[in-house]
Amino acid sequence: MTSIIQYFPVNLSEIHSQHVVMAVTGYSIVFLSFFLLALLFSVIPKFLSWNIRRTFDDEGDKVKKALAGNMIPGEVSAAISMAISLYLDELHDQENAILTIRKVGKTYSPWNSKIYNVINTNRFQ
Repeated sequence: MTSIIQYFPVNLSEIHSQHVVMAVTGYSIVFLSFFLLALLFSVIPKFLSWNIRRTFDDEGDKVKKALAGNMIPGEVSAAISMAISLYLDELHDQENAILTIRKVGKTYSPWNSKIYNVINTNRFQ
């Protein structure tokens, strides 16, 4: 009966404490940055609505101040964007996918002759 260690591609005896410290440090930096980004993205909308409310409060408009904190839910934004995408897809006409390739009679061009000057190695001998 064969051992499972034969099929395990990592030699666990080669892992030292420095490797573990480096792995833990790397993972902790990644998860800390994800946490800080999530915190930042959750604070920015609150700060923007607070700033809008303060602006409307300075102007004295109570109705706009009450509406400033209400944001459009994500489901409504997704439905609107999907409807716009479907509408814009219908604006394009349907074309058939037939591709015709014809050989052009004139094969010489100045760009075509440049390659012969690059490859020519006899002139240096």
